Amino acid sequence: MATPRLKDKYTKEVVGGLKNKFQYKSIMQVPKIEKICINKGMGIAVTDKKLIDVALEEITTITGQKAVATKSKKAISNFKLRENQPIGVRVTLRGNTMYEFLDRLVNIALPRVRDFKGVSAKGFDGHGNYTLGVKEQIIFPEISIDKVTKISGMDITFVTTAKSDEESYELLKALGMPFANAYKN
Repeated sequence: MATPRLKDKYTKEVVGGLKNKFQYKSIMQVPKIEKICINKGMGIAVTDKKLIDVALEEITTITGQKAVATKSKKAISNFKLRENQPIGVRVTLRGNTMYEFLDRLVNIALPRVRDFKGVSAKGFDGHGNYTLGVKEQIIFPEISIDKVTKISGMDITFVTTAKSDEESYELLKALGMPFANAYKN
């Protein structure tokens, strides 16, 4: 199996560039992406159970890895929610699958967003992780628009080994993430 294009780019170009920029003593200090977590909350699934199955199928198709349903932790009567009722879908990508998904996200899916001007640089959490919200699942070419019954979004979180948001920003930018504005503390 061939190594993903983005993984090659990381080892050949990004590591050297970040090592020089941040004056690391070893290439082992250079930050890398540990995992990508995709989460899709389906609060409306309380009334329609089939929506969870559709969401599971969509996320599995988009990522190439089997997604799992998330269940409610406690019952809330105002929302007609019972404990252990499926209310969302999530998947965690690592290794080659993660790099292939990131490549498709950056080069194919994000440019398909209507009026796309880049992703916000405000999604950093202070610990080097970045979260991005996608409003429509139809930006992914794997999803057939004809089969979509309900347009829904998802949260995509990039967990990195970076010690600061600035390092994480430079890592994601070097891997091709189209940021609209520069990172500011």
